[in-house]
Amino acid sequence: MFNEPTNNSRPPENELVITFARSSGAGGQNVNKTATKAIIHWAVGSSVAFSDAEKQLIREKLTGRLNNADEIVVDCEEERSQPRNREIAIGRLRDLIVAALRVPKLRRPTRPTGASKIKRLAEKKIRSKIKSDRRMVVE
Repeated sequence: MFNEPTNNSRPPENELVITFARSSGAGGQNVNKTATKAIIHWAVGSSVAFSDAEKQLIREKLTGRLNNADEIVVDCEEERSQPRNREIAIGRLRDLIVAALRVPKLRRPTRPTGASKIKRLAEKKIRSKIKSDRRMVVE
């Protein structure tokens, strides 16, 4: 495997199906007459930019984002500009892919230090003293 995603962690433009729809939210009459919302469909299985192992990793990590057609769908309607929404949506898709391909470093188990053991025992003694002071004294 690899720790850092490869430079081609962005799917080629020809693999993206980009559609535009009418956006909701602010924009007044402009919203009612222009299709500024960008919707991007990217088919994971038919991609030639990634190896089969990378595709499998993407499918495992982004299971909740996949639809029945084995596609990842990303949309953006933040801006009033169609090209800007398209850029943001492509950036989001790239970020998803990079995050899915990143393999976390394995944690090497370590032992607690002597100072941390002493501190933990001191805190336990303080806590024990507080609790024992709460007890009712029977004479």
